[in-house]
Amino acid sequence: MKQQEASPRVVSLGWGRLEIDGGQTFKDAKLFPGGARAWDWNETGTDHGRGIQPADVEDLLQQGATVVVLSLGVFRRLTVAAETLQLLEQLGVPVHVLPTREAVSKYNALCERLPVGGLFHTTC
Repeated sequence: MKQQEASPRVVSLGWGRLEIDGGQTFKDAKLFPGGARAWDWNETGTDHGRGIQPADVEDLLQQGATVVVLSLGVFRRLTVAAETLQLLEQLGVPVHVLPTREAVSKYNALCERLPVGGLFHTTC
């Protein structure tokens, strides 16, 4: 059986910038077991009003996440679509929805022991 890769740890967070282990930086990021990539809202139709879309979360689950952290932005301007929360509930996946700074803290604590996925919005 293949061992699950760890989720990358966030090493710094600033306005419009998130850095993970290894030095990769992002404005908005998708972090998951074994990797990370830029979070391009245009791929799934995410925006501040429509909120984080189910497809963004499905991507994290496909990468092996068993718990999910969703950031609302520094000033909580990003929402989460009701369908996204319903999907996670139906699948029995624990979810933490927090302002970005708190989301990073929660994510880092979880990634020490679980295959966690996170969506991080580093501005508003």
